[in-house]
Amino acid sequence: MHRCAYISSLKFSALPASRRCVFAAKSTILSVRRFCMTNIEEIGARARAAGRRMALISTERKNAALEAIATALTDEANAAEVLAANAIDVAAGRDAGLSSALIDRMMLTPQRLAAIAADTRAVARLPDPVGERFDATVLENGLRVHKRRVPLGVVGVIYEARPNVTVDVAALCLKSGNAAILRGGKEITRSCAALTRLIQNAITQTGLPADTIQVIDDPDRALVEQLLRLDRYVDVIIPRGGAGLHRFCREKATIPVITGGIGVCHIYVDQAADLEMVVPIVHNAKVQRPSVCNALDTLLVHRAVAADVLPAVARDLLASNVELRADEAALAILRAAGFDTPQIVLAQESDFGVEFMALILSIRVVSDLDEALDHIARFGDHSDAIITRDAATAEAFVQAVDSSAVFVNASTRFNDGGQLGLGAEIAISTQKLHARGPMALRELTSYKWVVEGDGHVRA
Repeated sequence: MHRCAYISSLKFSALPASRRCVFAAKSTILSVRRFCMTNIEEIGARARAAGRRMALISTERKNAALEAIATALTDEANAAEVLAANAIDVAAGRDAGLSSALIDRMMLTPQRLAAIAADTRAVARLPDPVGERFDATVLENGLRVHKRRVPLGVVGVIYEARPNVTVDVAALCLKSGNAAILRGGKEITRSCAALTRLIQNAITQTGLPADTIQVIDDPDRALVEQLLRLDRYVDVIIPRGGAGLHRFCREKATIPVITGGIGVCHIYVDQAADLEMVVPIVHNAKVQRPSVCNALDTLLVHRAVAADVLPAVARDLLASNVELRADEAALAILRAAGFDTPQIVLAQESDFGVEFMALILSIRVVSDLDEALDHIARFGDHSDAIITRDAATAEAFVQAVDSSAVFVNASTRFNDGGQLGLGAEIAISTQKLHARGPMALRELTSYKWVVEGDGHVRA
């Protein structure tokens, strides 16, 4: 991070705790207003040098650094500094007319900081993938060969208005031996600066290079494009945000980009479904947290069970204020069942293939599994589920659906690193190269071949 973004650590530490947080927040504001010349090349070079050192850091030291971050997050003075900076971001967001949902995503509280600290400690408890040996063999000529897991190197992460991502990414990159260059949205510039300062102070206390985690805290958008072209130093870019951000990164980057977290999620209710499962699974997938990427968007129901399934589903979802956009067949069934409410409308073709991220669900009645598969093939690639008691149908669905995660008799909300036993995730990739689905520690590594001989030469 460029030097004008920070206060002299000596002067800062001499301040009383009550003034420290206010002074730090004001300093962050001044750093943004000055628009100091941010040298992306220098940031990249420092990250590359730090990444080389991180590749040699032991698991114990990495875990100690994560513990230091978690402790710092719950320290009263540190928390006050972060919360003061965040409060200014939130106030500016409200003045700018940002939505209440976006304000909520931006906001940090003592409870949220405690939760972030707990997540950081959870990453420390995870197995370290770096150095793992696999696919070992001895060739006929006596060469001993294996693959060894190694960090990716320098990871660039561009994200929007979620300051917690700053710590999530730092923790995962540290544990997997990577350096990271972070660029949060302009709405959370002060929050990201304060959190990164906290992280850098914590990790240097355990002997890790401060440049392992850097943030671009200048809000100039041109710097994002410079980061996307920093292929001399950065190994991969991971955008976290809306479709516009992902498209911008793919179009502008000269570095591999891993995109994900965007996509339409489906549940198909088969004619052999256990009907008692349907309402709880659909409710969870749609209502529990409708604004996330693995929330349900489209419900497909086999014609043979539609008359039983749709009224029960509608009754449940209407009670949770879900708007239902039903195709002609589904609408006819619901009207015949006595549902006459403005919350149920005739679906347009444009309502399918939409990631609503709200309490809206599109519904289509299909004649068979093949029609459901055709629909999902056209619109899906994120999280798709089938509800059925027929093992053969379930297996056909799993084999045919080409999405990052496929579920049988379970909610799409389980497409999440923590829920799938990975501890945490940096993103959910819907690509097929390098990683797919939740990206956690192992997905932030690659491997190299190691070949050991005894004076072998090639004939």
